[in-house]
Amino acid sequence: MNLTVSQEFNFKSPIEKVWHSLTDANTLAKWVMANDIKPVVGHKFQFRNEQWNLVIDSEVLEVEEPYRLSYTWVGGGINTTVTWTLKHEDGTTYLHLEQSGFEKEDQAFNGAKYGWAKMGEDLNKLLEEM
Repeated sequence: MNLTVSQEFNFKSPIEKVWHSLTDANTLAKWVMANDIKPVVGHKFQFRNEQWNLVIDSEVLEVEEPYRLSYTWVGGGINTTVTWTLKHEDGTTYLHLEQSGFEKEDQAFNGAKYGWAKMGEDLNKLLEEM
């Protein structure tokens, strides 16, 4: 089985600002977790959460600024791919998330659904402050 977490977010922010929030390590750390991302295909990086003793190994797979970003998400017992797709229309930036490759509907899958929804709320607050 190959399950996918899929979520939609809408922001009253320019697409460039949302893209920056996905690809700038310091900004991304404010709403996801500490990381050393660079939007360069092949760049290997990590997300780190010391509180949870969690390390996520990632590699950038695709960069199409400011419309698409994809990277692996390996850690916490899962090996998945995260893909962000952005579109801007009528003053709104639409952000689509897909995290694919879950093997079953378990704690990791449900945790990702909950976690991304919460992080999307955090991103909205961050964008309003920027």
